[in-house]
Amino acid sequence: MGKARKKAAGKAKRAARAAPRAPKGGIRLIVALRARTGQETALEKELRTLVAPTRAERGCIAYDLLGSSDQPGLFLFHEIWRSLEHLKRHWETPHMKRFGQRKVALVASRESSFWKQIA
Repeated sequence: MGKARKKAAGKAKRAARAAPRAPKGGIRLIVALRARTGQETALEKELRTLVAPTRAERGCIAYDLLGSSDQPGLFLFHEIWRSLEHLKRHWETPHMKRFGQRKVALVASRESSFWKQIA
């Protein structure tokens, strides 16, 4: 195997290890939120406050916040939880309850769906 091929294979292995995976029985959730007109910055600020405390929660494997590159005010959470029970506990935390009170003023639409990794 050539040097370049070995290097590429090593990069692929490291990338595969770096990607968090849901354990058997784990939960993968995608949540898309669109800000109300004029509330884009406020929603982003509010969503950013959820990241650190959520990542510290028991059962949280990944909790990533993404902002659209081409649609300002569109945000996406990619979440991986050890179990549905852990996710349900997450919804009852003080930081999520606080966001629940604020989201009516900030969020125009919200879509969520559960996913399974197939490859």
